[in-house]
Amino acid sequence: MSDTGAPEVGGGTDHEVRRLDRVVIRFAGDSGDGMQLTGDRFTAQTASFGNDLATLPSFPAEIRAPAGTLAGVSSFQLQFADHDVLTPGDAPDVLVAMNPAALRANLGDLPRGAEIIVDSDEFTGRALTRAGWAASPLEDGSLDAYALHPVPLTTLTVQALKDFGLTRKEAERGKNMFALGLLSWMYHRPAEGTEAFLRQKFGKKPRIAEANVAAFRAGWNFGETTEEFAVSYEVAPAAEAFPTGTYRNISGNLALSYGLIAASRQADLPLYLGSYPITPASDILHELSRHKNFGVRTFQAEDEIAAVGAALGAAFGGALAVTTTSGPGVALKSETIGLAVSLELPLLVVDIQRGGPSTGLPTKTEQADLLQAMYGRNGEAPVPVLAPRTPADCFDAALDAARIALTYRTPVLLLSDGYLAGGSEPWRIPRLDELPDLRVRFATGPNHTLDDGTEVFRPYKRDPETLARPWAVPGTPGLEHRIGGIEKQDGTGNISYDPANHDFMVRTRQAKVDNIAVPDLTVDDPHRARTLVLGWGSTYGPITAAVRGLRAAGEPIAQAHLRHLNPFPANLGAVLARYDKVVVPEMNLGQLAALLRARYLVDADSYSQVDGTPFRVERLVTVLKEAVHAR
Repeated sequence: MSDTGAPEVGGGTDHEVRRLDRVVIRFAGDSGDGMQLTGDRFTAQTASFGNDLATLPSFPAEIRAPAGTLAGVSSFQLQFADHDVLTPGDAPDVLVAMNPAALRANLGDLPRGAEIIVDSDEFTGRALTRAGWAASPLEDGSLDAYALHPVPLTTLTVQALKDFGLTRKEAERGKNMFALGLLSWMYHRPAEGTEAFLRQKFGKKPRIAEANVAAFRAGWNFGETTEEFAVSYEVAPAAEAFPTGTYRNISGNLALSYGLIAASRQADLPLYLGSYPITPASDILHELSRHKNFGVRTFQAEDEIAAVGAALGAAFGGALAVTTTSGPGVALKSETIGLAVSLELPLLVVDIQRGGPSTGLPTKTEQADLLQAMYGRNGEAPVPVLAPRTPADCFDAALDAARIALTYRTPVLLLSDGYLAGGSEPWRIPRLDELPDLRVRFATGPNHTLDDGTEVFRPYKRDPETLARPWAVPGTPGLEHRIGGIEKQDGTGNISYDPANHDFMVRTRQAKVDNIAVPDLTVDDPHRARTLVLGWGSTYGPITAAVRGLRAAGEPIAQAHLRHLNPFPANLGAVLARYDKVVVPEMNLGQLAALLRARYLVDADSYSQVDGTPFRVERLVTVLKEAVHAR
């Protein structure tokens, strides 16, 4: 092996090098085969090379699903290109299958001619039976429509690691790094970053670290020297896809975590997270717990109710308070969110949506919590709702949510989802001077004069522009006031059962949310189309890719995408009225479409998908083309 950090090239054969503009690769194997790590590392290599990319991890909800079964298959898909990328791709050009179950679970997604790389060592009679194969597909001709590459990954990995003193089981665990090395050679990915990562990850176990590096290099050298792979591929950097700046690869949950930290720094407030672990939101808790140096405090509560209660207490105490969860947790937090509405305190409730109802599909994506976010509380309890559209946009959405919560003294629901949370893309790191000023003024003294001239503090005396009440930090002399969930008297905050006062407070809380300043909806309509496709949240990538494809084929279609779902942008009604047809693709049964029909009396066409996966661009193209030509 070379000491330069790059794999040493063997004597080798001559290989043809083909130039491609884009590639979709899917790594698939048993949930213990390290497919997520393999995909993450290939993604990191690709990002450092300068390609644009989008990823889609997929894995079972069980901690350890039965090995070798379809239920236990874990996969990681990414699309990378020399131009801007909007989705992880509809179908893989290359499938790396580590066992028969992985091949069977993913074969239906492959187009004819796709390359399949399999670990031929795993295609034993027992493994084939467990995966549901009557005969080996490597031998019965059923894969003739594909470019099949049977590679004894396990045997080659064990041979490469024979000098490290590992047991066979330990050595076999390195086959995912062998596969990563092979794919890195095939697509000319830089290797230094992966080797440095492995040495850092296994820093306390140097022998394991070097074994993984050796397996990675062995895979690279196998590609270089074998005649099995006559072609390697180049995908040039996406030089024109990115504005000038410093970039890094980032997932949605990581971007959201950084956005929360940035918001706390821009607000000059400590960040407090009260959370209970739940898929797919737990990564935010894990990440924020690493940043105590930024004044972040994380509390892993005993349950969802305790988590939001602690966060609301932190908001009362003057912190930028956050609670993170998924749909089941929002249901449990609903009473305390209603209390935050009554107390009119800033609280960020981050919902990383997943398939439901109940426990549902913990590791699969969905957009079915919109109506819960809008109405899932007793009484009239309006809450602002917004949603990011891409993994990188989670950073900006977190800042926007914090702006609304702090400015208007209200809980805010931020709706991400599993697709955004685990997916990743390049992110331009913003300059500090690009971040908003989120500083707030706490109440420091009396704010009202009685008829007799006495100066007092009224906790519900409102800012005339925002209708926000004062934020008084406990312990400030003279600002003591009553809190709790019973209805407050306007101004004084005293308990009140007066009907007229309750009517006034309900309408005032609603008016505060209705009057939140949000940007007008921007419409992309270069051809004065008659049909508008309107989306929200993570549907942005597939919708945009479909619209691009339609326009390239000469079809006129307009596109708009909502970030703010409550309140809607002020111009939304006027936008909808301009079009003969409005199509709303959603990963639910038409929740936004129902809201639009109720609010604007527009006949919005709902296109729904609730199978736990993102929209496929090809299917959206068909649906939208039919809408364009419908009479």
